[in-house]
Amino acid sequence: MNMDCPIPENEFEKILLAHGSGGSLTGKLIQDIFIKSFNNDLLAKEHDGAVFNIDGKKLAFTTDSFVVNPIFFPGGNIGELAVYGTVNDLAMCGAKPLYLSASFIIEEGFEMETLQQIVASMKTAADKCNVQIITGDTKVVEKGKGDKIFINTSGIGIVPDEVDLSPSNVKEGDKIILSGTIADHGIAVLSARENLAFQSEIKSDTAPLNDLVEVMLKVSKNIHVLRDPTRGGLAASLNEIASKAAAGIIIHQDKIKLKNEVKAACELLGLDPLYIANEGKLICFVTPDDAEKLLIEMRKNSLAKNSEIIGEVVNEYKGKVVLKTLIGTKRILDLHTVEQLPRIC
Repeated sequence: MNMDCPIPENEFEKILLAHGSGGSLTGKLIQDIFIKSFNNDLLAKEHDGAVFNIDGKKLAFTTDSFVVNPIFFPGGNIGELAVYGTVNDLAMCGAKPLYLSASFIIEEGFEMETLQQIVASMKTAADKCNVQIITGDTKVVEKGKGDKIFINTSGIGIVPDEVDLSPSNVKEGDKIILSGTIADHGIAVLSARENLAFQSEIKSDTAPLNDLVEVMLKVSKNIHVLRDPTRGGLAASLNEIASKAAAGIIIHQDKIKLKNEVKAACELLGLDPLYIANEGKLICFVTPDDAEKLLIEMRKNSLAKNSEIIGEVVNEYKGKVVLKTLIGTKRILDLHTVEQLPRIC
């Protein structure tokens, strides 16, 4: 089922929800407004974070904002999501995360007890990742001028000298590993928001990936790029890499795993799981010689026990992602124009 609506991608006078979806309108907004204005070599790489050298130290720096609704959902809440999200962005740069900032925009009338629960979960999450929250900011807006609480987290980490992860490193023949089932987070948030009851509770997969990445980088020196398929899901992340690398990507539907309850929810709601956000999964592009041994090691980690090689980089379909379906046909996975699930991270 095609979820796209025929909205033309012409100029818009006002921001739409779809501009934050991770789809084609997000890409257009970033290219036409932000990169055009702030243009520099580091920003132009469009990685999950910027990697740069200072006095011989290779550092990674990233920032993210979290506006998820509801703020508590099965398997997590906005606080730990904010910590894990930024830690994971650093990990996708190959960095060892060290320090975070945390800034809060809180609506007048927000319950103090709820704020304490969120902050406590952030502390627990930071300890789990072995990072410290060392600076931050607090703003309060009038009642009705916000939506409970928004959190921004930024992070900095150290990248080992030998690590160089970038979409530009992707090569023909690379195997693509996905670390587990998809769409858990987006469906968990949607079910909580809409009070949808399923036979089994669907929980978010929100989790820190820094330890898993550290192991992966020790196993293989030939990992070319890592990406966590959050907003826009697996399809959006692969499209970003294919476009930046000018590479053709084929993925195989029978290798992409879905929990039965998530699959049922997607079918019931008419949603394509390939475009739904994940918060505890990663995609890895690695040379074919290293793919199997890396897969074996990844499956030893509880966060990646369902890892699978889902596809490869090919010498056709340049800049495109192609899905080989269960019945053997092929279809192009393009970027969505509209917002399938707003405010899921």
